[in-house]
Amino acid sequence: VFVDISLPDCDGLDVCRTLRDDPLIGRETPIIVTSPERPSRSQRLDALRAGAWDVFGYPLDAEEVVLRLDAYAQAKFATERSRDEGLLDPLTGLYNLRGLERRADELASWAYRERRALACVVFAAAVPDEEDEAGMIGELKSLASAFRSSGRISDTIGRLGKTEIAVLAPSTDAAGALKLAERLADAIRHAGPVPGAVDLRAGFDAVANVRESPVDAKDLLKRATIALRKSKANGNEWIQPFETREP
Repeated sequence: VFVDISLPDCDGLDVCRTLRDDPLIGRETPIIVTSPERPSRSQRLDALRAGAWDVFGYPLDAEEVVLRLDAYAQAKFATERSRDEGLLDPLTGLYNLRGLERRADELASWAYRERRALACVVFAAAVPDEEDEAGMIGELKSLASAFRSSGRISDTIGRLGKTEIAVLAPSTDAAGALKLAERLADAIRHAGPVPGAVDLRAGFDAVANVRESPVDAKDLLKRATIALRKSKANGNEWIQPFETREP
C-alpha cells in the first residue's frame, strides 16, 4: 500500500495509522509512505512510528524500488505462510484446535454483527483397529478428504481429537445443524471403499441468533463435544444435541 505523506484532504500518516489498525490489512501488509522530496530524519521516524515499512522520496530509483518491494512481498508471504501453517493439522490439512478456536471467534463476531445463527457439529469415526497406526492414519486422511469435498464453502472444518472432526456452520440453527450432520454423515459413510462401513457418531449445538443469545465460540465447540460424548454413551442414537438439562 502506497500512501503519500501530504494528501490534499488529510494527513498521510493518519491514513497509515488507520490502515495499520484495520484487521483486514494487518501488521504483515507492507505500507510505503511516499514524499514529494527527500524525507527528513524526523519525517522518516514519524512514518515508521505510524506503521510504515519504508519511506520513499522522489525522484525514485526504479530498480531499487522494485527490489525493495520484492523483499517486502516475500516477507509478507512468509509471515502468512507461517501463520497459516500454525493453524493447520499437518496430518489432515484441516484446521487444528487453535485454528478452529480462532475461526470460531471470527464466525461468532460476524454472526453477532449480522444477527445470524451459528452451529457446531462434532463427528467421531470408529477406527477398526487403533493398534494399526498406518491404517488409522490412512482412515483419518480419507475422512478428512471426504469432509472437505462434502462440506459447504462457508463451513469451517477442523480436527479436534484422534478421530474427531468439528464443523463450524454459519447461518445454521439447530434444525439446520441436524440436517447438515445427516447430509455429511451420509456422504462420509459412502465415500470409502466399502459403502456404509464407517461408523459415525455426532453431537451438535447451535444458537439461532448470536446477538440475542451471545455465545462464547469456544463454548460452542465444547458443548458440541459434550453432546458427542453423550452420543457415544447412547447406543441407540448416533447423533445428539447439546442439552443443558437431563430429561
